[in-house]
Amino acid sequence: MKRSNDLIRHIIEYVPIDQIRPDPRNPRDHKARHVKALARSISEFNFNVPVLVDEIGQLVAGHGRYEAAKLLGMTEIAVIRLKHLSENQRRAFMIADNRLHDLSSWNRGNLAAILLELSEADLDFDIEVTGFSVGEIDLMVMTPEDEEARDGELPEPGPAIAAVGDIWLLGGHRIVCADALQHASYTALMGNDLADVVSTDPPYNVPMAGHVSGLGKIRHRPFVEGNGEKSEAEFIAFLEGAMRNAAAVSRDGSLHYWAMDWRHLHELNVAARAVYDEYVNLCVWAKTSAGMGSFYRSQHEHFGVWRKGKTRHRNNVQLGRFGRSRSNVWTYPGANTFSRASDEGNLLALHPTVKPVALIADILLDCTKRGDIVLDPFLGSGSTIIAAEKIGRRACGLELDPLYIDTMIRRWQRWSGERARRSDGAYFDELEAAAGERD
Repeated sequence: MKRSNDLIRHIIEYVPIDQIRPDPRNPRDHKARHVKALARSISEFNFNVPVLVDEIGQLVAGHGRYEAAKLLGMTEIAVIRLKHLSENQRRAFMIADNRLHDLSSWNRGNLAAILLELSEADLDFDIEVTGFSVGEIDLMVMTPEDEEARDGELPEPGPAIAAVGDIWLLGGHRIVCADALQHASYTALMGNDLADVVSTDPPYNVPMAGHVSGLGKIRHRPFVEGNGEKSEAEFIAFLEGAMRNAAAVSRDGSLHYWAMDWRHLHELNVAARAVYDEYVNLCVWAKTSAGMGSFYRSQHEHFGVWRKGKTRHRNNVQLGRFGRSRSNVWTYPGANTFSRASDEGNLLALHPTVKPVALIADILLDCTKRGDIVLDPFLGSGSTIIAAEKIGRRACGLELDPLYIDTMIRRWQRWSGERARRSDGAYFDELEAAAGERD
């Protein structure tokens, strides 16, 4: 018998699959999900690694690939016969072939870099054929840096630039100064694209004074619409109209997250039931500090979660299987916590009902993959854009108030270091400079 350091030139044969027998004493178990993952890999990349058999066709290595080939309905597969090994060597090799793989480890930096490159490439296959889930990939490619302070940096004030009807390009993101109740607004925004998730914070139909703006330094002007002037029926119609428009430009199976305070959950539910196919959950943003109020100070807001269509939604959480342990109670700082940090670096000054960037980013990480589109019909200060930018998603959004369009553009430019461009090619900073000179 040849020693192991003597090269043996193996011959690859293509053998009918029914002539191959698994070893009943195979010490390696293959769960159904593993076999399915192997089958997906074979479907995408072909059967590139032959199985190893003994002289009579009993498997020595490759039981998982054999089961995957059967699952795919393959009639023959590539094999190599190990005629040079004794019975004891075959049994030892069966163990070694599996165990020695376990002794190696990933170079996490190189792995993350390659996965990031693949995530950002225009692939014609699902990146999960690598064996890594979208949730795992997100955890690996996200750099562990503390950017919360930068998320809340206030942009420098400037002259009014945006106008109703403007379309602005912020890197890979797109925003339109338009009405969320008009279907034409979504056509201008989305073109032929479809949203993979909707995450939005509509007006709550409560007066600004006494509910959001108090007696402190930070005051806010009323919303263009939904500032407490609507009746219950009118507010339901308002929400339902926006929901129908958002659903019309979203994929089947997309999740739609709608924020609301406790006062108007009824209206939100009535509107959503008329539009969506499934009520998935009601999530609670538990703030680390209480807001305004005279009896029970409010310390939470709600996110109703609905699904469009019958298709299963993407689930990157999977009960924490890949490192995302999530419940329907989300703990993040409240806006008044931000405001105490400094007058120059707080989110509350940007918008009266601002949401933490981390909260929105986690929503997107739960149910989308890199490159997916998040639609926000009520952009406000633009936290959705910052969240999408941080985790490799694309934001498309609407905002009717031109001054909030200006705010979010300045915020994004300060955060990213890039330049926003109007659809006619004009750059925001150049328009701003020209307007400043006129003033």
